[in-house]
Amino acid sequence: MANDFTFSITTTPFDEDYSPSDSSRITTNFANLARGEHRRENLRNALTMIDNRFNGLAHWDNPNRDRYSVELEIVTVELQFAAGGEDQEFPLLEVLDIQVLDQRTETRHHGIVGNNFSSYLRDFDFSVLLPAATEAAGTFTVPDDFGSLHGKLFQHFLDSGAYRERFSTSPVICISVSTSKEYRRTANHHPILGVEYQQDDYSLTDEYFGKMGLQVRYFMPPGSLAPLAFYFRGDLLGDYTNLQLIGTISTMETFQKIYRPEIYNANSAAASIYRPSLEQQDFSRTQIAYDRVERNQLAAKQGKYTEEHFVKPHGELLQRWAAEYPVLVG
Repeated sequence: MANDFTFSITTTPFDEDYSPSDSSRITTNFANLARGEHRRENLRNALTMIDNRFNGLAHWDNPNRDRYSVELEIVTVELQFAAGGEDQEFPLLEVLDIQVLDQRTETRHHGIVGNNFSSYLRDFDFSVLLPAATEAAGTFTVPDDFGSLHGKLFQHFLDSGAYRERFSTSPVICISVSTSKEYRRTANHHPILGVEYQQDDYSLTDEYFGKMGLQVRYFMPPGSLAPLAFYFRGDLLGDYTNLQLIGTISTMETFQKIYRPEIYNANSAAASIYRPSLEQQDFSRTQIAYDRVERNQLAAKQGKYTEEHFVKPHGELLQRWAAEYPVLVG
């Protein structure tokens, strides 16, 4: 079973010349920015926002707030099946890798890999499997073992030679907090991650990432308007340097300001008891175009693509493999 499939990694620079590959999910944050007639302007503006936010957080020995620039690479992971035939390769996931250029010393610092998380299989789970189970039951229903295969494949990738040869630390995924949950500010304060928030129970997304072996903590960094959800292995506060954490915050907060301005570009900061809402009207839009309705429609389309080219042709093999794969859920 161990030799039924392997992983391969390719990388693509994410800069103002970026164009999505044929295998990239077109709903992915960075791919959305690279579409339409204003694609280059979108990309340039987003990258400028990331650099400005980074320098604002890394303010020590940086009087002009221009010492650092952030360089991003899209990491594409393909799953390659040993058996011949059609659909032998499938784009399993995409994440972002960060490099930080110190322009004063002309040195590079490796940031955190992960950040944005893109997965066709997650589209299938949330846009095909979950609605089908709910429709069949007549009420909202989470299928048995929901996200289990996805989680095991992700953990298997992190433990693979392909990952370990390229990355020395575990990934951190950073996304929006859930609009279905209430968050409470705590007394815990980190100099870079900011003030910590907690909630009483996990969202479906939190549980899904848990099956990927990732814990979650919620922090609102200095100058931010709402907490971010950080998913990680190990010790979020101890395993990474200040510059690494700042790279993730500046990159992912920028994406969230574009895609969820009601939360992350609001005109007032989150209160001590906070319930995120996309119905909030008191916010400012960025100058970057984005169609959230289209993105939701495309997620369903991509879920169907996954069903046709991954789940149906390889489902039996994958389920046999998953049944034998031991997982310690974070």
